[in-house]
Amino acid sequence: MLLKLLPLLSTTLFYALYYLISTFKFDVQILPTSVPYDYLLQLVVAYVLYALSRRVWIFLMIHALLMGLLYIGNAVKISFFGGPIMPDDVFALQSLLLILDGWQFFAAAIPLAAIASLLLFNFSMRHWSAYLASLIVILLGITVVYKPATLLEPMDGYFGNSVWDQRSNYVWRGATLYTLLESARHFGAAEVIPDADMAQEAADKLLAASRADSLSAATMAVGRTGSLPVATLSPSLAVAFNEEAVAKTFTPRNIHIVLLESFWDPNALKKAKFKPYPLSPEFLELWKSAGYSHALAPVFGGFTANSEFEVLCGFPVVKDAVKFEHQLLNDVPCLPHILADKDYRTIASHPNVPVFWNRVNAYKRMGFQTYWSLDDFVQDDMNQEFMSDSTLYRQVLDKISGSLDAGQPVLDYIVTYFGHWNYPLSESRPNKISSSSEVEEVSAYANTAYYKSKELMVFINEVRKRDPESIIVVFGDHLPFLGENFAGYVESGVLAANRSDFSPSMFKDYVSTPMLIIDGKRGPVKFGSLPLYQVPKLVLDLLNFDEPSIMDYTAPLPSQRVRPLPGLHFNILADGAVELCKEPPYSEACQLSSRWLEDISVVSNDLFMGRQFTRPKYIPEKPPEPIQAAVAI
Repeated sequence: MLLKLLPLLSTTLFYALYYLISTFKFDVQILPTSVPYDYLLQLVVAYVLYALSRRVWIFLMIHALLMGLLYIGNAVKISFFGGPIMPDDVFALQSLLLILDGWQFFAAAIPLAAIASLLLFNFSMRHWSAYLASLIVILLGITVVYKPATLLEPMDGYFGNSVWDQRSNYVWRGATLYTLLESARHFGAAEVIPDADMAQEAADKLLAASRADSLSAATMAVGRTGSLPVATLSPSLAVAFNEEAVAKTFTPRNIHIVLLESFWDPNALKKAKFKPYPLSPEFLELWKSAGYSHALAPVFGGFTANSEFEVLCGFPVVKDAVKFEHQLLNDVPCLPHILADKDYRTIASHPNVPVFWNRVNAYKRMGFQTYWSLDDFVQDDMNQEFMSDSTLYRQVLDKISGSLDAGQPVLDYIVTYFGHWNYPLSESRPNKISSSSEVEEVSAYANTAYYKSKELMVFINEVRKRDPESIIVVFGDHLPFLGENFAGYVESGVLAANRSDFSPSMFKDYVSTPMLIIDGKRGPVKFGSLPLYQVPKLVLDLLNFDEPSIMDYTAPLPSQRVRPLPGLHFNILADGAVELCKEPPYSEACQLSSRWLEDISVVSNDLFMGRQFTRPKYIPEKPPEPIQAAVAI
């Protein structure tokens, strides 16, 4: 009799334990009114596991690990990134394990390996209850995969569903029901690959919106005296109508794009009272001349590859998934491909293992001819496992010096690794910045930002000296992690502890990182706050590239810039105001941007996963043959 009650006892014990840990350690509390539903569903899971188990003690281990993954794993992810585990995180699992080291790796890997191995080892079909349990599992699996609406419609009707606020979905439903419903939603919301008519209709509407923006800008430029203020135009059009713009013919120039890991201005944390200012004075002076311009990234605290996708391919990421992993299936005329077709040497450099975030395949599909990863560099200046920016910059410049000296145009794309959490330094980089913050990561990050900005300026000065007409783009890929539940930001009032409490301006701050675009001898471009997906178009405009490209589809809407995030988007209007677009009914501006994003999604799916009906016809179907490749790609 006691054995038959074991699932009930284990569920009760583990639920109470993990609930307390989640609540008091991570400040993630499932709503008390949702606990009965969540507990009963977990009890069903326990009896299914028990029925399929050969040994009782192994059942207890599996149950403890599985519930720990659901309740503690979700709490950890919420406290770090603001949202729970999503089905698409399965695709990011390999990269997560690659980035972890020491005890962190084993803390993540051992429970997963233990659950899988123990399930196989303990599986049994010796009793009629095992057949009943198998039937339940199979029927539920078929429903989730093939008839997800059967589950979603009644559950969403009862609990509600917020697309943009997954933390609230989690606490309203509990870990077990949340996981079940989001798994069903994943299968029910599979990407639609458009047919020719659907793709072309969306493309025509986007190009019409682009032409309207061009006409609006041209009208504003007529009759002006002196240079037109950049703030009144989309960035690409500001270049086109600036009196200092060069001839309209395509002019190849070297392009250096530097993605700065977790680069941000810590001085926004006023309560931290940094001494001295964390960023290099020389960087601040240069950034000031650019009007303190910012990138609007698609992510917070991680998922660097999504920022890469936007800055290289010119399309926004709108979902909580890594685009490189399973939504970049085609060879696509992204910026590297376009430039390689113009006889550029296209090179990507990142001192990490080459397969991280599926970069080997992604870089090839975007048009890079060469990919230098960790083993292609001398690891002579490390901050624990992270290569310093200074040695990375120096070695990359040495590697491309032949092309620079020979006059062959180069796309030099660098992804830095130093600056990654938990912000380690080396003996050669002692702490320079002090802080009064009670959040441990704040002081550690401030010192990291100091060295990143200092070493960046050495690189920029060297490039401008050797190649004064080059285009230099540098930007932070996302904000840094500064403690659980945004603790470092909450301390200074920059963000709220919960995304559901963010103001419109907080959503903008949540994704705003410093960005510089240096137009050769003309110096930094002033562009305000620019979504990363609109950077490639601006770079092409600086080259006077006037052929059709996929970046034409995402030209800015008239009088507003659109930053989509998973489940919502916000618009930056002409007067600088931030308008948040969460759920209907929408304002007029939100209606316009929502329809625009729907068309963007259709064309994006066609280009990156579909049959490429909207691919500009002049672009070759295959990228140019690689010049060289340090990694087989």
